[in-house]
Amino acid sequence: MKLQWTETSKNDLIAIRNFIAEDNPTAARKWIDHLREKARNIVHQPLSGRKVPELSRDDIREVVERNYRIVYQVHPDRISILTVFESHRLFPRHKISSP
Repeated sequence: MKLQWTETSKNDLIAIRNFIAEDNPTAARKWIDHLREKARNIVHQPLSGRKVPELSRDDIREVVERNYRIVYQVHPDRISILTVFESHRLFPRHKISSP
């Protein structure tokens, strides 16, 4: 199974990195590497993430790493990382297409 990052999710990682890098560039790089590794692990067990509570769709799931949600969509041949955001924020519904 292939892992695909959407433009939105790539931009999310850039914004997270830039925010953390204001205080600690080394920590920012390590944290982004950690989030990417967590996403890479999804391809091994794509249904192990929970359904996104706001959507209740079987194909859209998430894993939570500390205070970040990695939201992804399960396709027959790939996993698409849709967005990465802080878990205290509201789910950005506009970033998800209809089934």
